[in-house]
Amino acid sequence: MKYVIIGGDAAGMSAAMQIVRNVEGAEVTTLEAGGIYSYAQCGLPYIVGGEVEHTEKLIARDVETFREKYGIDARVFHHVEAVDTENQVVSGKNKETGMSFELPYDKLLIASGGSPVLPDVPGRTLKGVHTLKTIPDIEAIDADLDDVHDVTIIGGGYIGLELAENLIETGRNVRIIERNNRIAKMFDADMTPLIHEEAGKHGVELCLGESVEVLEGVQRIQAVQTTGGWYDTDLVIAATGIRPNTDFLENTGVQLRHNGAVQVDAWMRTNVDHVYAAGDCAVQYHRVKERDDYVPLGTHANKQGRAAGKNMAGIPKQFQGIVGTSILRFFDLTLAKTGLNEAESEKMAFPFDTVVHRAVDRADYFEGKKPLHLKLLYRTDTEEVIGGQVIGESGAAKRIDVLAVTLFHRMTLDDYEDLDLSYAPPYNGVWDPIQQTARRAT
Repeated sequence: MKYVIIGGDAAGMSAAMQIVRNVEGAEVTTLEAGGIYSYAQCGLPYIVGGEVEHTEKLIARDVETFREKYGIDARVFHHVEAVDTENQVVSGKNKETGMSFELPYDKLLIASGGSPVLPDVPGRTLKGVHTLKTIPDIEAIDADLDDVHDVTIIGGGYIGLELAENLIETGRNVRIIERNNRIAKMFDADMTPLIHEEAGKHGVELCLGESVEVLEGVQRIQAVQTTGGWYDTDLVIAATGIRPNTDFLENTGVQLRHNGAVQVDAWMRTNVDHVYAAGDCAVQYHRVKERDDYVPLGTHANKQGRAAGKNMAGIPKQFQGIVGTSILRFFDLTLAKTGLNEAESEKMAFPFDTVVHRAVDRADYFEGKKPLHLKLLYRTDTEEVIGGQVIGESGAAKRIDVLAVTLFHRMTLDDYEDLDLSYAPPYNGVWDPIQQTARRAT
């Protein structure tokens, strides 16, 4: 049985490992457009801040390990250009040699990931203008930081905030340009002041409600012109999201969503026989929305890849979906959310209400307590909790994971009171802040 996997990172290699472990004599070929396999993309911003010493630490398994230990035909710099689903052949070009290749398959996995979006404005090709998705990307940024004093980040999402923190730590001036009127828009507006205050406390300049119009410079970036002003800068990093790498699927019959993500079912199958998809190039089923969504995160890619590999190996395994959980550190704060925010709830036309509570991360009488800001969203017709946001210096990670489990199992506000959560004064009050918040709603 010939298995071909397009993509050598989280989803692709999770699938490959399931196949080689469960199918005796399987011929597994993986095609990676870059030169590095199986690395932790979420650790990339911490390279510039020095918390991760070098990029080699981010590589989980190198290509030689896959080849020598597991017998996978792991190829590098193999760019896929087309898939013939009728004759079951993948074709493309070796970017090192320029030679074309064709590979037949019995089963195919599309795990081609996504690419960062660079605003389509004049000057986007100037030196000093970067995006971030791969190890070569962060190495290029790190190498380009010599003599750089002022850095402009386009986009105030996860990557933008993590980059801002790490660049501030190096002593540089950092500006975030965000077209919305707030950064971290995955959080609701009433939680935003905490994030904006933290940015200001650490010297991050926020340019909100502004869209980039021109990147100015002769050969290298010198300034950014937006709808709101003109800013001198030595380096620009665009962190405005990613799009699925699925252009090569044109005319294959594989069903794509409006954004180019591959449509899959719970077994990671596409609508075309013998073709599967997983990771940042595919949709993810959202358990709260009860429909497919596009939330490209490494945790989802690993789970989808594992499910795809098992199903390709003949072992039925459903991907159980997501609830929309995420977390990031922003200087002294932890920003965590799960489920839906207000905008998403309104879009879904759910009847909902919210409750906000300011608690502390440990027993109120215990020394060193820190404020913890919590928000729950719940349906008014069923009292099912559909979203949660937690921001604080300590204890947010513990609470968001509890909330994620409750959303996964569709628990109601009343159910929260019965949760048997851990308690000791250095970590909690007798009633956890989650329970305190839920009780205020009821």
